[in-house]
Amino acid sequence: MPTLTDYFPPTEPYLNIIHVDDDILVVDKQSGLLSVPGKDPSLWDCIEYRARQTYPTAGMCHRLDKDTSGVLVLALNKRAHGRIGSQFEHRKTTKSYIARVSGIVAEDSGLIDLPLGTDWLNKPRQKVDHDHGRAAQTEWHVIEREANATRLRLVPLTGRTHQLRVHMKAIGHVILGDAFYAEGEDLLAADRLQLHAAELGFTHPTTEVFTSFVAPTPF
Repeated sequence: MPTLTDYFPPTEPYLNIIHVDDDILVVDKQSGLLSVPGKDPSLWDCIEYRARQTYPTAGMCHRLDKDTSGVLVLALNKRAHGRIGSQFEHRKTTKSYIARVSGIVAEDSGLIDLPLGTDWLNKPRQKVDHDHGRAAQTEWHVIEREANATRLRLVPLTGRTHQLRVHMKAIGHVILGDAFYAEGEDLLAADRLQLHAAELGFTHPTTEVFTSFVAPTPF
């Protein structure tokens, strides 16, 4: 399992901007870069820090796991932060991810409905927990079947920690390259976690127009 000493965030591009206006900054985060600073002083480099070098008021509205790439939105003022944050809290945003998983998924689509909780003996890992876990649902749709893997579109209906990663492992199709949940050939099959936040949609805090932002899948 990764440790603090494994943090060597990518530096090129320093900040990949998809969109910016007076209220929001939308970026495409690289795999291997934190969304916000970690607790350890060595984990200061992150999307929020980099954004503030140019946009001092930037504040993260949500997060992606360090090893997940894709669309992130930061607010540039308190009003925008409150309005966008409320949409995440009340599940008014739309999110879709692209993942490459182990094996051939037989069905074309489905819904995973398995409660998740912290694996206290192996933090920060999470696990399916039918006794004490919180409800978690993920829709999935097959995009392409490869020789020994399947490319999926994943739509989280809830926002639990590591939700997509644990759900895919639970149904026998772990995400390739996952340093927390994959083992053996599934871990070595890719040089990074094969999970990308491809699309994020929300209502703009000022124009009140629902807008979707897309980041091309890098794998």
